[in-house]
Amino acid sequence: MNTQLQTIPVLTPGGNVNAYMQTVSGFDILTLEREQELGRRLAFDDDLNAARELVMAHLRFVVHIAKSYNGYGLGLADLIQEGNVGLMKAVKRFDPDKGVRLVSFAVHWIKAEIHEYILRNWRIVKIATTKAQRKLFFNLRGAKKRLSWLSNDETHAIANDLGVNVKDVQQMEGRLSSYDLGFDAPADADDEKASNAPAYYLEDHSTDPSLAVEEKQWAGQQASSLRSAMSVLDERSLDILQARWLNEENKATLHELAAKYEVSAERIRQLEKNAMKKLKTAMAA
Repeated sequence: MNTQLQTIPVLTPGGNVNAYMQTVSGFDILTLEREQELGRRLAFDDDLNAARELVMAHLRFVVHIAKSYNGYGLGLADLIQEGNVGLMKAVKRFDPDKGVRLVSFAVHWIKAEIHEYILRNWRIVKIATTKAQRKLFFNLRGAKKRLSWLSNDETHAIANDLGVNVKDVQQMEGRLSSYDLGFDAPADADDEKASNAPAYYLEDHSTDPSLAVEEKQWAGQQASSLRSAMSVLDERSLDILQARWLNEENKATLHELAAKYEVSAERIRQLEKNAMKKLKTAMAA
């Protein structure tokens, strides 16, 4: 199938959704014979004009489906646009010889694209990632008939209807009832509103005096242990570690130390490795 199908020019909602809906409602609905003819032209001849006619004739159905998702606080134009993407995917996969009308086949693809868009944009933090969670998300919103929390009997009934655990229903209900809150205050917030942001009331442990004393004592203990451990090293091993690790500037390379002690760079590496082992053993004692 021609991959250009996804880029065929079709109407888009734009800024005037009402005008768009009025326009697409005026397109003729295809007869079964015409739909099968167009489907075969697309399937066997890669006829993009046939694909465009199939898409245009079914845009009204996308609008109908998209309007049923108006309660999620997202723009109808965006929902329609995502549904149109699903419709084009359905047209691309449509087999006219299966005996199924395109509108019946396309419902799955249209809803799938709209669902994915809602889950991406309904909240900052994605609340449904698995297939089971996605199913529960959309079905639970439809099953809740009132704004208050579900009773125990209602929770069990929904769990039985959807084939999920009661705990999953309770967790999803909590997610649906919560809302996003930014860590920092909005840039245009006044002093009163800004003080309500989590960044202002979360505890800052970086200035805890007890932690500062603890870190200072730990650093002093480590320095003392290091000095004590280095006393077990011979003069050459101590010089190698000093030159390789303790000098803040102009740290020596293996070849520079090899030239100084008239040995190979590999020998210097071995001496450095052995000295490090001795230090670790002495500090752990």
